[in-house]
Amino acid sequence: MDVLVHPPMVSDTIPDSLRFGFLDYQWLQGFTFAIKEINDDPSLMPNITLGFWIYDSCRALQRVLQGTLWMLTGQEETIANYRCQEDPPMVGVVGDSGSTNSILMARVLGLYRIPLISYFSTNPLLSDRNQFPSFFRTIPSDDVQSHGLARLVMYFGWTWVGLLAEDTDYGQQGIQIVKQELLRAGACVAFSENIILSKSDRNAFHITQVIKGSSANAIVVFCLDVDFAPILDEMVRQNVTGKVLIASEAWSTSTLLSVKKYSGILAGTLGFAIHSGEMPGFEEYLSSVNPSKYPEDIFTREFWKEAFGCAWPDQQTHLKLTIKPCTGTEKINSLPNYYDATNLRITFNTYMAVYAFANALQNLISCEQGKGPFIDGTCADLVDFKPWQVLHYVKNVHFQSKAGTELNFDNSGNPQAQYDIVNWQENSVGIITHVKVGSYDSSVHSGESLNINAIAIRWAAGNTQGDATERSTVRSFRGSIVPSCYRTSQSGEGRARASSQESLPGLNGIVFSLIPSGILGLFLRYRNTPVVRANNRTLSYLLLLSLSFCFLTSLTFVGYPIHEKCLLRQVTFGIIFSLCVSCILAKTMMVLIAFSATKPNSALKKYAGPKLSYVVISICTLIQILLCVFWLALAPPFTEHNNYSQPGTIIVECNEGSPAAFWCMLAYLGLLASVSLLVAFLARKLPDSFNEAKFITFSMLAFLSVWISFIPAYLSTRGKYMVAMEIFAIQSSTSALLVCIFFPKCYIILIRPDMNTKQRLMGRTVEKMVHHS
Repeated sequence: MDVLVHPPMVSDTIPDSLRFGFLDYQWLQGFTFAIKEINDDPSLMPNITLGFWIYDSCRALQRVLQGTLWMLTGQEETIANYRCQEDPPMVGVVGDSGSTNSILMARVLGLYRIPLISYFSTNPLLSDRNQFPSFFRTIPSDDVQSHGLARLVMYFGWTWVGLLAEDTDYGQQGIQIVKQELLRAGACVAFSENIILSKSDRNAFHITQVIKGSSANAIVVFCLDVDFAPILDEMVRQNVTGKVLIASEAWSTSTLLSVKKYSGILAGTLGFAIHSGEMPGFEEYLSSVNPSKYPEDIFTREFWKEAFGCAWPDQQTHLKLTIKPCTGTEKINSLPNYYDATNLRITFNTYMAVYAFANALQNLISCEQGKGPFIDGTCADLVDFKPWQVLHYVKNVHFQSKAGTELNFDNSGNPQAQYDIVNWQENSVGIITHVKVGSYDSSVHSGESLNINAIAIRWAAGNTQGDATERSTVRSFRGSIVPSCYRTSQSGEGRARASSQESLPGLNGIVFSLIPSGILGLFLRYRNTPVVRANNRTLSYLLLLSLSFCFLTSLTFVGYPIHEKCLLRQVTFGIIFSLCVSCILAKTMMVLIAFSATKPNSALKKYAGPKLSYVVISICTLIQILLCVFWLALAPPFTEHNNYSQPGTIIVECNEGSPAAFWCMLAYLGLLASVSLLVAFLARKLPDSFNEAKFITFSMLAFLSVWISFIPAYLSTRGKYMVAMEIFAIQSSTSALLVCIFFPKCYIILIRPDMNTKQRLMGRTVEKMVHHS
């Protein structure tokens, strides 16, 4: 029984300057090697021979569509929805290399549910199962690579980064994800430039000027090697060095760029490369390729002619050429640049694509009637199976290669994403080699997905990791960073700064917090005097302590807004201020209850003890704590990069998560203050001896005035001014409470100790009572 698997559409990635794609030809050899290996393996599909057809897309979409229709109809004259040739059943198609070509093929083949497995199409769009129900790939999607590149940048603590990408779907989609991930992590984008393919020089002069003028030493480059070469030529001309380049997989192992003239720029480069698996026996297979073995193989003849610079006798006669004739005895091992058996990343993907079909077909053959996956437990007809039946088995294929590499597809047709991290190292003769220094596996927990052997990395001469780290950072080995992007770039190409970097309110908060601490020390020293003992001295101690913390809460709004600070600063402010205002409310209630309880038959006598004040403080503060807990659980604050408030400036600020929760927290604080004001107002005319009601009334009026004024001012500002406004409200309202409630007591203790006696206080009380009577 024969079955057909269609191989790669070769020549899709050949530069215009070449007539034959040597790498494409090697990919094709990986395909044929897999076919031969499977057919020779008695344990895999015995008595079944895999065959194949080859179509060359020649980089033309018209040829892609034409070849696809040929496969569907069985002849060059295409007849829609009709197969004119009785060939062995077709299992599926391997190809194409380019994403644009694969998108076209997948749309057509998807209509018939014919499986298509690409070895080099990385566009994330192809993961859409609604548009491409029968598409699979043995190479990861670009969105995974972009996340990985961002993590690589974060691992080394580079927080001032340049971005460069070609103006195609590949470049633009990839670099945008990198940018989003970097900004989310707190890094800053110094510049973002496009390699314009419609320009012959690829916009090289402008890009090089930007790179040269920028203080960013780490640059992520998302493009093909042939499009990056003009940029490197211009960088050589302008002598731009000292930059660390981070390469996407499209050029991370490029032999085109690994030449001596670029070594001064590219040495030290880090990049993501397609994971390279092993194909035992493939190097010998490559060495055995010879036109005499397959005289009808036009690709091998063309390869031979181009590789050895010769011409076949029939071509010499026809073209009257004077170049040396091809004999077929030339040594293929003398072509290391064209036939490098050590760099088999994409070739391995074609190899695995064939094995995916073979294992799917093996599972189809092994089906037992009554236990099959189709209606009523049926299996596919081995002589006339349908494409959708093969598709079912390809979706569920799970196998290991002979060298142990595992492959299965997820629900989007993507493989487990694995990349090698390579470092470009210059050898003694100035040639660049690509040394594996780590790996990235997206299936592993995010904290462990990046595995780097930092000792093996060789940076360019005169450049180190530290040189590339422009901003101060705190880095953990698990890849998380806490960057600080306060400095602006020297060339002014864009600034990044924290939303509250001024040092004055940091300073004020610390100095002001010492005042209530000093008063607390004073009260403890004179704790047995009447002024201190009046109105529950324990509450006074707690209130002074909470006022000191109120001043310190302003410090959480100063400095770089890291995630933990954004998460806790409003919550801390709300809880501590609630404790403070609750203490004031408790003190005022105790005054009112104490004097009301002196009346005969008063029902308030049983509430006159200190326990009531502690209950009031606990309940009022607990309500605010519960509000904050719900806030953090449902919509917590987070760090945000604001690049729209001020064009050309990235403002790193805290997003409060839920504005409703923020205003509920402030509203509850206002409610506590209003109740305290009302109670203090009712108690204002009681005797003065143990009565702070007047001072509390003034303090609450000042407190509420500040926060009522704060609301419209806060809503009308943006960025760092919102933070400054809240810091001012915190410090001014806390100062009002401290001055109105405690400064009169300090005046008596320090300036008028003669008034700090029980007789004097009681005398004043008697005078008041006589006067009122």
